Amino acid sequence: MADDTTSGVKPATLPDLGQGAGVPSVKPNIELVKDIQVTLTVELGRTDMLIQDILELTPGKVIELDRLAGEPLDILVNGKLLAKGEVVVVDENFGVRLTSIVEPSAREAAIVPQAAK
Repeated sequence: MADDTTSGVKPATLPDLGQGAGVPSVKPNIELVKDIQVTLTVELGRTDMLIQDILELTPGKVIELDRLAGEPLDILVNGKLLAKGEVVVVDENFGVRLTSIVEPSAREAAIVPQAAK
């Protein structure tokens, strides 16, 4: 086996990263993501149904959901809970008024895969 000094190989010297040395502080630039399209979903509630029950649906049929009337709606962005809200009517159109925003720590926890926790 060749000696490291004769082959020209030298040990690498790395900066100490313990205190964040060499990492510049970068201010986030929101302009970079403003034009990214996402899917916003407003969820009134959910239910489980058998395919047989779905095939028997007709106009006027009532589907019972897992929420009470007047309970806040879930507002999801790309399938992740962002806020709670309530239904409003604006110029004969339905809309949603945001009543609360999910805490940032809860949003971050929803993004992190369960295995990584």
